[in-house]
Amino acid sequence: MTDRTEIRPLNSSTDVTGLILAGGQGSRMGGRDKGLVRLDGIELVGHVRTRLEGRVAEVLISANRHQESYRRLADRVVADSEQGFQGPLMGICSGLGVATTQWVLVVPCDTPALPHDLVPRMVAGIGGHRIAVAHDGERLYPVIMLLERRLASDLQAALAAGERKVGRWLERHDWTCVDFSDCPDAFSNLNTEEDKRRLEARLKRPDLERKEEG
Repeated sequence: MTDRTEIRPLNSSTDVTGLILAGGQGSRMGGRDKGLVRLDGIELVGHVRTRLEGRVAEVLISANRHQESYRRLADRVVADSEQGFQGPLMGICSGLGVATTQWVLVVPCDTPALPHDLVPRMVAGIGGHRIAVAHDGERLYPVIMLLERRLASDLQAALAAGERKVGRWLERHDWTCVDFSDCPDAFSNLNTEEDKRRLEARLKRPDLERKEEG
């Protein structure tokens, strides 16, 4: 039995809410609030917001600390419904619970080089599925997904049963991949200071990146 939803055109500016996940502990960055770490002078969450603003109905940020700092970068800030840094599934569930649109596009705060056309490509790729997940040609990115808000109750039940793995929860549903194999570097995430230095160098010298790709 499938849970495919009715196929109909989506208007991202009215039908989609953007949700940036910034509620983690940042353990690999010494406990720093990763979304507020600056890259090239701009907070990571600010880089990610530019990929969403003007393309979705609203931008939410899932954050469990420094919420005042995040409020200036979001239309609304939402905290996890349970304390203790429960992971991205909890952040997604909290976002689904307050979203007012039928669809929610989830992205992590530590992927500052996301494609500028992420929103239209994810919307175009959803088809009749309830969930679409970004794929770079080699790797799946489960926390970069477009999903139906109505999945909130199922996700709440999964969390109550102890589920914390995004991939395992995805397998409960009808989902599809969206191909981003033309820009795999866009999904580089920052977990360490070395990752940050490497990406800063790449942003400052795009000519070097093109030579390496050639």
